[in-house]
Amino acid sequence: MPKLTMPAAGAEPVSVPAKRPRSAVSAGVGIVGLMGLFAYLLSARYAPDIAAFLGIDWGDRGPLNGPNSAIASVLACGVPMVLWSVFVDKVHRNLSTGIDWSQRRPWKETLDISLTKLAGLWATWGLIALVYATMRFYWFGQYEFSMGLLGRVAPWLLLVSVPYMLWLDRRMVEPRDGCYAFGRWLVAPGQPVDGRAIGHHFRAWAVKGFFTAFMLSIVPGNFSALVTVPMSEVLANPYMTGLWALNLLYLVDVHIATVGYILTLKPLDAHIRTANPYGMAWVAALVCYPPFILMNGGPLDYQVNGADWGYWLEGHDTLIMLWGAVLVALIAVYSWATMAFGIRFSNLTHRGIITHGPYAFTRHPAYISKNLSWWVGSMPFLVTAGGWVEAARNVALLCLVSGVYYWRAKTEEKHLLADPAYAVYWNWAQAHAFVPRLFAKLTGRPRPLVRLEPDSRVGPVA
Repeated sequence: MPKLTMPAAGAEPVSVPAKRPRSAVSAGVGIVGLMGLFAYLLSARYAPDIAAFLGIDWGDRGPLNGPNSAIASVLACGVPMVLWSVFVDKVHRNLSTGIDWSQRRPWKETLDISLTKLAGLWATWGLIALVYATMRFYWFGQYEFSMGLLGRVAPWLLLVSVPYMLWLDRRMVEPRDGCYAFGRWLVAPGQPVDGRAIGHHFRAWAVKGFFTAFMLSIVPGNFSALVTVPMSEVLANPYMTGLWALNLLYLVDVHIATVGYILTLKPLDAHIRTANPYGMAWVAALVCYPPFILMNGGPLDYQVNGADWGYWLEGHDTLIMLWGAVLVALIAVYSWATMAFGIRFSNLTHRGIITHGPYAFTRHPAYISKNLSWWVGSMPFLVTAGGWVEAARNVALLCLVSGVYYWRAKTEEKHLLADPAYAVYWNWAQAHAFVPRLFAKLTGRPRPLVRLEPDSRVGPVA
């Protein structure tokens, strides 16, 4: 991987750009997605009033708070982002798509390639479905909804994938990718295949299969709560107002992230360029999500015999308002970091380097803001039982949780630094971004820069 170099006298200088590198996604993508989401949220919440205004007989039905309405809200968020990406940013023209729109090979020239890729794609989907069917936790609780939804969508995906693949391969500069390599391994056993490309293909679809099911499973709950909660309850006291604002910000994060996991498409330049090849990166990420999660009842649960900020600050409305404002600001940064990705959000993958929004201030705004919100919101140093021993244990465990996210950040950087674009961004951030400069000033340590020496295990970056 690229080497981190401390500035030294007489050493060959590392080039540091004075201007922030261009982001792979424009700020407008996230903004229109947010507008679409909020427009639908308001429409769903006040559906009975809207129906009455339009003279529609709504009967005794209330707001549109069901799971299907929640999925419609994901569409309301995603469609504007797609339209902005295509018609304003014109992402389909980016060289990184691997598509040459002026090229239309004859059908006969790419038919065998497309059929081979379809074999690889359908086999991959079959393997993912087998994992879903085998792992029991996918069929209980919140996952039950996502499994039902994916089951209903699967036949349509199989149908649409045929014309999509036939249409796309005629225009691809190089249609023989990891999906093709896997398909070739299936249909032509004994023939030489690109094992490295197959590995990338499996890693990319493992990310998509794991996180898409998870994101779809958590969409309905938060959406329903925000649509149905009475505003009188929201405004009852500063604590409830703060909770409502936090849930709204988490709704933004979940919806835009869900769109990102779904739209890994080359024509949108949102495909997975590379998936993280380092095993420790996968361990660090997966322990933060069910069923592998170590927090929330696991060995790193830092809230045993604890309570949140509302409990400890009860009766002090001014302090609750200030504390809530800090929490809302932190989660706003967290959601803003997700918004910055537009349709490209995804864990464990490289889908373009993001440099705008909160990424202009630090390389890891989501991790920093999320962890600070846990410290501020849970107040682990205070407990309802167990005394100072339990409090010390909770503090130590939350330190370990923050350490896990530091580990995640480092393993992600190890992956992304294989792309020269990220190395340029790293050097710019070290020299100009607020957080690295503040950290260097407080610690008195020099800020390491990057000398690029690509890691062959990561693979080519489009």
